[in-house]
Amino acid sequence: MQTVLPAFDSAYWQGRYAAGRDGWDAHAVTPPLRAYFDQLAVAGQPRILVPGAGRAYEAEHLHRLGFGQVFVADLAPEPLQALAARVPDFPAEHLLLADFFALPNVEPYDLIVEQTFFCALNPALRPAYARQCAALLRPGGTLMGLLFDTDFGPAQEPPFGGSKEEYRSYFAPYFDFRHFETAANSLQPRQGRELFICLKKK
Repeated sequence: MQTVLPAFDSAYWQGRYAAGRDGWDAHAVTPPLRAYFDQLAVAGQPRILVPGAGRAYEAEHLHRLGFGQVFVADLAPEPLQALAARVPDFPAEHLLLADFFALPNVEPYDLIVEQTFFCALNPALRPAYARQCAALLRPGGTLMGLLFDTDFGPAQEPPFGGSKEEYRSYFAPYFDFRHFETAANSLQPRQGRELFICLKKK
């Protein structure tokens, strides 16, 4: 019989933050994402979304590089409040207390950043995640970030693992694969267990 997972809703995530059960939090932007961001052109001010952002060190780094159209979305208020406290000049209207799957496609994004959001979702939502990323991006837009390429074993709550082959099946209908390989510069505890992805919307 298939295990029914609980709802990983706003109350669930707020509770994990309150209890200090946030082992995914690296307390800084991770090296693979930093290296990618540091070579991006600020000119043109691309619209960037960090969904399931957590404490959003990625958004902080992009903001400090001069990117002014960075948006973060999370179900729980605590991590958004943490970002606002660390970066007082981050635009309050870019802090979206919202469900990623309900975000409106009013103005498409140029870039979506994936960092420990995919692994936090109920695995049944993975096809919908790929579809929503494509819906929110402009044609030719980029989905980039990191995915855990490892088996965490049977789990009743996040993080949930998976494989390169599994992930490819979700993204292939919507994206061309520019980079989909083991990250060369992961944090030490994650070395050899992360895929760096850079996908272009078809």
